Amino acid sequence: MRSQRRPPREFEIGGFSHDGRGVAREQGKTVFVAGALVGERVLAQTVKRGRRFDEATTLEVLSASPDRVTPKCEYFGVCAGCAMQHLDFDKQIEAKQQVLADNLLRLGQVEPKDWLAPLQGPPWGYRRRARLSVRDVPKKGRVLVGFREANGRYVADINACPVLDQRISALLPALSALVGGLSVRAQVPQIEVSAGDSGLSLVLRHMAPLDDADAMALREFAQAHQVTLYTQSKGPDTVQYLAGPSGALRYALDQHQVDYEFLPTDFIQVNAAMNRMMVDQAVNALQLSADDKVLDLYCGLGNFSLPVARSGATVCGVEGSAELVDRARSNASRNGLTMEFAVADLTGDHRESDWAQGDWNKLLLDPPRAGAAEVLQYLPGKGVERVVYVSCHPGSLARDAGILVREHGFELSAAGVMDMFPHTAHVESMAIFNR
Repeated sequence: MRSQRRPPREFEIGGFSHDGRGVAREQGKTVFVAGALVGERVLAQTVKRGRRFDEATTLEVLSASPDRVTPKCEYFGVCAGCAMQHLDFDKQIEAKQQVLADNLLRLGQVEPKDWLAPLQGPPWGYRRRARLSVRDVPKKGRVLVGFREANGRYVADINACPVLDQRISALLPALSALVGGLSVRAQVPQIEVSAGDSGLSLVLRHMAPLDDADAMALREFAQAHQVTLYTQSKGPDTVQYLAGPSGALRYALDQHQVDYEFLPTDFIQVNAAMNRMMVDQAVNALQLSADDKVLDLYCGLGNFSLPVARSGATVCGVEGSAELVDRARSNASRNGLTMEFAVADLTGDHRESDWAQGDWNKLLLDPPRAGAAEVLQYLPGKGVERVVYVSCHPGSLARDAGILVREHGFELSAAGVMDMFPHTAHVESMAIFNR
């Protein structure tokens, strides 16, 4: 696709894309218009042209949709962290539900028997984990810390972020000043932030060695702001504790009487309130009893496994990261739960593994964006009567739903979206399958 400047033109927006842009047609060609909503007439500037579609950015809304709202964030349209703040919050979830329905029908050729009520939590201050981009900008006279701009090339110049956990958002100016005072200010590409129910950790990535003054400045920052600070010079195995309160971060699922310890580089669900609702819904959907035997694939540090075990069911969690499995075992032990875990790269064929040959009657899947197609080549076994599938990508869920229905004899009993990332175009969902 090539960039080509053309005079701004008017567009009638007839659809909404999966990534939160308006969709228009011009001389039979699709045009994706950032910042436009269905039913609107906008003046937009074409920014990229291609053979199959063009891309444009809204300059002026000539006729506004009744669903349009004023974005809360002053950086909306510049920062790429959120794409849908201009759409009414309730309409956002409707748009995501439609994306899920379209994917299931188009890619999976399946429709759910019933739709689950959408899960929604607080729309602001929800994000407890993020990778913040960092860039020294001499022309601005300071270091920028935040998310990328919409073009992806630059770091957005922001001082706060309303979707970040307030403890993280409030630190942005101080982080800018901190990195700006380091000898390696031009060699710090990112800061990874993680917030527990209490406690905040930062992992500072640096491409050049820190000197003694840098280390002292970091220690003083950690002390002043009561954050735990780690450094990372190369790959994940180079993450080292430097200063601040020691010990792992923690979060709890009080309704299931479990709590978790995790490290700042561990994967956890970014939205604490939504995670609680999601776990509740998954556990309820499994319809557990003490006689059930549940296989939890892509189990991470036991986010679902521990609540399933707390119900009295037998459970085995499988995960590709040995470090996460160690953390899951430790979390289970601390919570007084007896359960099995195994380490396995689930993109491979593990049909001969002991865990794959177990007499499981229920299966929980929580795969990454690529989905669980490899696992579904040999699972679920004939004894599996119910599958609960937690998805972070509607396309891979739709594909896998088709496999479960047509190749394994299941019915898609119910499906629905979960608003894990309000104001973004990310579509998280849950589907329930019965034999």
